[in-house]
Amino acid sequence: MPGERKRVVITGLGAICALGNSVAEFWRNLTENRSGLKPITRFDPTGLRNHLGGEVTDFDFSTWGLGSTAGLDRAAQFALAAAAEAWRDAGLERETPAAGRGAVFSTNFGGASSWEGFVETGDPAAFAAFDFHAAAGRAIVSFGLTGPVVTLSNACSSGTNALGYAADLIRHGQAEVMLAGGHDALSLSALSGLSALRTITTETIRPFDRNRSGTLFGEGSGMVVLESWEHAQGRGVPIYAEVLGYAANNNAYHLTAPDRGGEGMRLALRRALADAGLAPEEVDYVNAHATGTPYHDLAETQAIKAVLGPHAYRIPISSLKAATGHVMAAAGALEAIACVLALRDGIVPPTLNYQTPDPECDLEVVPNRAQRWEVNVVLSLSAGLGGNNAALVLGKHLAVNPGA
Repeated sequence: MPGERKRVVITGLGAICALGNSVAEFWRNLTENRSGLKPITRFDPTGLRNHLGGEVTDFDFSTWGLGSTAGLDRAAQFALAAAAEAWRDAGLERETPAAGRGAVFSTNFGGASSWEGFVETGDPAAFAAFDFHAAAGRAIVSFGLTGPVVTLSNACSSGTNALGYAADLIRHGQAEVMLAGGHDALSLSALSGLSALRTITTETIRPFDRNRSGTLFGEGSGMVVLESWEHAQGRGVPIYAEVLGYAANNNAYHLTAPDRGGEGMRLALRRALADAGLAPEEVDYVNAHATGTPYHDLAETQAIKAVLGPHAYRIPISSLKAATGHVMAAAGALEAIACVLALRDGIVPPTLNYQTPDPECDLEVVPNRAQRWEVNVVLSLSAGLGGNNAALVLGKHLAVNPGA
């Protein structure tokens, strides 16, 4: 029927981060309550507010069969490797390239470390690798993408927005298959700026804890394959989950601080649930943005309680940031992958480094250890500098059309 929205499902997952160079490693370490935060070794962190970060180790781009690293910054290499894992996971590497396949990638800093190299050496190759669209540009060739290919940069909501925008393109018939996610790499210039903004803690990251004092950053990429339900059914491939709802907005309040009471986040959550056609009581788990900064975690807690009401106290709410570091544009995408796996396995990941309860952040934050929990619907929230908010609602896939 004209105007009828297509259902959107997730058929492939890919992850590179401090917890591992595959989805299996990432999920195993996350649910075994491990943190990937450690001293930064790729550059001298002297002068930064903290020497710790979620640095990716033992990463070898050549193992992915994606050609040369020429023109690709470390961040772009993460994106392509995660995209290749997701593409293979979805069984698409065995298929002839077809029309209607595209991508929405996102990044906050592009090839910042390559820009640093260009400033030092004047090497034009380093300048080319700074390109924010480099990863998506290579993906076009590597995966035969002839549909829409877009690169977003919406601060730390970028990864969630990438998935939501890609889902919307499928919903409205602009594509059948989309690669979507985020990527960023640790760099001296990025961490210098974030240190200047004083978002980085001088000790360790403690989401929702009374003694939280800031965040720590990480690097990597999270990528998913989204398809229309009809397309996935036609291919006969397993389906992880369904994208039920998406919303994005802006606080229009402050560069770094959330608006009072988290009103912008409230609106994003409400609109995502309305887009999914779900009541607050149908949510089983919330994956929070929770960066460990004093004002954000409070505002996010207030937003969740305002939207979910008393039900907020009946379900788990956790943050991945103390395990992976805040992975910038990749954060929302990696968190969406964790949500998908929580749906699959009935396990919610922990909020690490939680020691002292905050009476104002008084929800069940899954302290320090993953928990078994029946999960059918998850709500994932991201927020970023400049007041950017984005929310996704994901659910277990139903084999039949609703109402059929």
